[in-house]
Amino acid sequence: MNYTASELMTINAARLLRDGDRVFVGVGLPNLACNLAMRTHAPHLVMIYEAGVIGARPSRLPLSIGDPTLVSGACSVVGMYDIFSLYLQRGYVDVGFLGGAQIDQYGNINATVIGDYHRPKVRLPGSGGSMEIAAWANRCYIITPHQKRRFPARVDFRTSAGFLGGRAEREATGVRGKGPQAVVTNLGILEPDENGELILTALHPGATFEQAQENTGWPLRAAPRLLTTEPPTAEELRILREELDPQGIYLKGS
Repeated sequence: MNYTASELMTINAARLLRDGDRVFVGVGLPNLACNLAMRTHAPHLVMIYEAGVIGARPSRLPLSIGDPTLVSGACSVVGMYDIFSLYLQRGYVDVGFLGGAQIDQYGNINATVIGDYHRPKVRLPGSGGSMEIAAWANRCYIITPHQKRRFPARVDFRTSAGFLGGRAEREATGVRGKGPQAVVTNLGILEPDENGELILTALHPGATFEQAQENTGWPLRAAPRLLTTEPPTAEELRILREELDPQGIYLKGS
């Protein structure tokens, strides 16, 4: 069965979600992952959008976090301040989906600059709400292609905190969120060890540890029991292709 890297990552991210999870989600692959989970194993999943929409059930693919389609059928619509202060910071968000240009050895994310901050090679959009989500969501998931430029040993700028320099350093800050619990790539899944360092815990069918190591900027370690993920099912692919993204806006990636 043929599938793209985007479909593979979306399906494996969806499988991480639990029925009843309250998920802070943006557009793109995280949005598709949440909607796929709702249509398969997590019908009671609650989607929360940064614009202030709670319990969104969009009838079509939203184009942004402020797309009017998110309001139809939603449980509640509140202000952005309320979403962050009354829901996220008080512990009512189970999952935050994050992404960025760089993810380092301890799950820190850079979405600000590539290169020196004052003379960057590339200036990126910055944090938005991701810094708060990384700190206060009960657990975070990251979806990104597995490329060496995206996985340096240290990010050029810490936009959103993973485990900083190690799990103890994050805990010392007093933030309640548990940090990144999984990074889903087109090669496999990375998860933090007891010190907060990302290690390879699963490979997708056909991928190898050597491929993952070659595309990682630090000496990547594998879990003692390295798993193999289940391949996408025909039904998962049908839902993605026919119901959620029939125009291939997000799923056309190779």
